[in-house]
Amino acid sequence: MAKADKPTAHSLDLPGDGRPEAGPETGIKHGRDAIRAALETMPAAPGVYRMLAENGEVLYVGKAKVLKNRVRNYAQPAGLNTRTLRMIAETRAMEVVTTHTEVEALLLESNLIKRLRPRYNILLRDDKSFPFIIITGDHEWPQLAKHRGARNRKGEYFGPFASASSVNRTLNTLQKAFPLRSCSDSIFAARTRPCLQYQIRRCAGPCVDRIDKDSYAELVAEARDFLSGRSQQVQHGLSEKMEAASTELAFETAAVYRDRLRALAHVQAHQGINVASVAEADVIAIHMEGGQSCIQVFFFRAGQNWGNRAYFPSHGKERTPVEVLSAFMGQFYDDKPPPKEILLNEWPENHALIAEALSVKAERKVRLRHPERGQRRELVKHAETNAREALARRLAESASQRRLLDDVAELFALDGPPQRIEVYDNSHIMGTDAIGAMIVAGPEGFQKNAYRKFNIKDDDLTPGDDYGMMREVLRRRFSRLMKAQAAAENAAAESSAEAAADEAEDEAENVRVAGEWPDLVLLDGGIGQLTAVREVFADLGVTGVALAAIAKGPDRNAGLERIFLPDKPEIALPPRSAVLYFLQRLRDESHRFAIGTHRARRAKRIDRSALDSIPGVGPGRKRTLLHHFGSARAVETAGLADLESAKGISKALARKIYDFFHPEG
Repeated sequence: MAKADKPTAHSLDLPGDGRPEAGPETGIKHGRDAIRAALETMPAAPGVYRMLAENGEVLYVGKAKVLKNRVRNYAQPAGLNTRTLRMIAETRAMEVVTTHTEVEALLLESNLIKRLRPRYNILLRDDKSFPFIIITGDHEWPQLAKHRGARNRKGEYFGPFASASSVNRTLNTLQKAFPLRSCSDSIFAARTRPCLQYQIRRCAGPCVDRIDKDSYAELVAEARDFLSGRSQQVQHGLSEKMEAASTELAFETAAVYRDRLRALAHVQAHQGINVASVAEADVIAIHMEGGQSCIQVFFFRAGQNWGNRAYFPSHGKERTPVEVLSAFMGQFYDDKPPPKEILLNEWPENHALIAEALSVKAERKVRLRHPERGQRRELVKHAETNAREALARRLAESASQRRLLDDVAELFALDGPPQRIEVYDNSHIMGTDAIGAMIVAGPEGFQKNAYRKFNIKDDDLTPGDDYGMMREVLRRRFSRLMKAQAAAENAAAESSAEAAADEAEDEAENVRVAGEWPDLVLLDGGIGQLTAVREVFADLGVTGVALAAIAKGPDRNAGLERIFLPDKPEIALPPRSAVLYFLQRLRDESHRFAIGTHRARRAKRIDRSALDSIPGVGPGRKRTLLHHFGSARAVETAGLADLESAKGISKALARKIYDFFHPEG
């Protein structure tokens, strides 16, 4: 942390006996008077101020370019939010530290917030250290291992990785490609026969002389090159060795190189994200929902994705994304070196000042970017999606399912909380491999054992007719329910032959309530889907089932959804509504299940000859791709830049191959 040469500290003991007052207005008056008294000796300079409670607890830490001007705002409470007014009411003393510049004030503020954890500040609650990968340099047979903590062991460090799981996953894959030892020096010295790692080809066995020093050193160099961002050279070298071994009919050796190529292709798979142009960057995205926020941080080093971590800062509901992001960045980089580039989905407050402060801390230029297009924009969008999904999981864990269901019942005018909600969606590509999907939710959450898929069978449907597909799915689903209901009623009537007719009807109704009938059917779509399903219900005579459709808002913006009900005006819930968030989760789960089912069906159809099905890929290019990536599966998961790097594959053909395997992208 950069510091002023001699920061000046001022402790300002303010008037008042410090005892809590009976009423909030009196408390605010005492706090305001205390702040006004402090202003009389407040320096007009950059610095950091602390607001203290009666018992000395630090309530809030803030920084300012001009302390006197900033603190003056607290002396005029009109227009301030409730949380700030409560803080003012508790304030009984203040301390300030002046600095030479506003940058120094920002760095000092972040340090004090992390150390003091004031309850009125935005706080980064989870700030564990990050693991690294080390290639040790203090042994004649270098070790490839995970390292956390002070980097005081001799060797080369690569990282940071987002979590222990991400570094373990990378190590597991690297050991397939570069079988370096992972055991400790003491275990290495005590070995007399190969261990299991050698048996499963995760170690070359240097402990028992199964590899010479030159060959082992070559593995070390390849691992170093790969972790340093020179993956393409390593990949090309292995491909050439595989081809040479194959030419010499040394098929077992060629198979070893093939497996190593597959491992490299796996570690380079970025879930469709192409990061070839991003050598060193953190990608940070924030998503807010229901007064809470999640910030996802992705670590990209050496052109590779080294994992991500979700953070859930503590803050008041009135905070905006830019405020939370600004506070997060200061605390996040307080004890870790920032990368050369930071990509953001929102500009934080005072982003130019933050960039300057991080550059001072790193002693080199640090750029903040808010990309609008291109590869960097794709990275930011991916991080934002992960932030949204992580917050969804967190809210689902903490929210009361029963309370949500009560609110759903009120929204859709149900008799009581729904015990079974069915959500429907379709998925296809230009009408091919079309499927319908149903997911089920209830008081216990998602009921995945009740999920169902429907292969669209109607040959008369126009390809891509979403309304027709929705009709078919709902007709098939409720036709079966109607038949099952009829059978249940017949069985109930037979068992109640000696009972009164009304008792038989009650028994049949109990069978329906306890069975698979939904209380609410939710469609992913708009008025068109709703109309189509209403026609099906009318044809089948389905009654007593609430029906609704949820459509994304303009430009498919989440948070601006519209809800359509039969014969009622459309509904637009407030963006932070818990019910809207619950319905979004239901809709998103149905979409996830539909897309996954569709992809599985499509993959099954093309799996036998995936590469042969791509226009423009003949035997020669197919052989090139297999030599470069090691398997057809690795070609399918490769990024666009990886495909372009294969020898003999033009950019146009690489795009064609990529689009073939990623039609939704």
